Amino acid sequence: MYVKNRPVKKTVSRDLSTTHYDALRRTATHCNALQRIATHCNALQHTTTHCKTLQDAATHCKTLQNAATHCNTLQHIATPCNSHCNTLQHTATHCNTLQHTATHCNTLQHTATHCKTHCSTLQGTATHCNTLQHTATHCNILRNTATHCNTLQHKRPTGAQRMCMCQRVARAYIEARHSIVSHMHEACHA
Repeated sequence: MYVKNRPVKKTVSRDLSTTHYDALRRTATHCNALQRIATHCNALQHTTTHCKTLQDAATHCKTLQNAATHCNTLQHIATPCNSHCNTLQHTATHCNTLQHTATHCNTLQHTATHCKTHCSTLQGTATHCNTLQHTATHCNILRNTATHCNTLQHKRPTGAQRMCMCQRVARAYIEARHSIVSHMHEACHA
């Protein structure tokens, strides 16, 4: 068979070439399409990774925002607590001061009680000393009177003088004795 003076064999070869060319062209187009799809897939995969990163970042941000809100709440709660703590600390210091003052007062009260007891004892002793001194004074008077009486007796006074002198000595003795007994009684009951 001849097509325009050509053998058929050559046409078949050309047809094969065209078919092969078409197949190659289709393959190249298909490859290009696949390459575009792969590029698009890579882009989508990159976008997905980026989206996941952004989503993780958003979750982290939300966590941080919640933590910040929680911190603000705690700070708001802590502010009155700090004020209350300062008040309590001031009160505790004041209590310690009062306790120290009370202890000092108790010490002073104990000292005052001891001093009062000691003063009472000293006052009793002083009263007793005054009584003894008064008694000693009376004793001295009686001794002086007795000495005077003895002196007068040695001078040999007259009967009237002796009588007068003896009455004076007796009166002084009775007064002295009465005074001594009275003072001794006071000293014993004081």
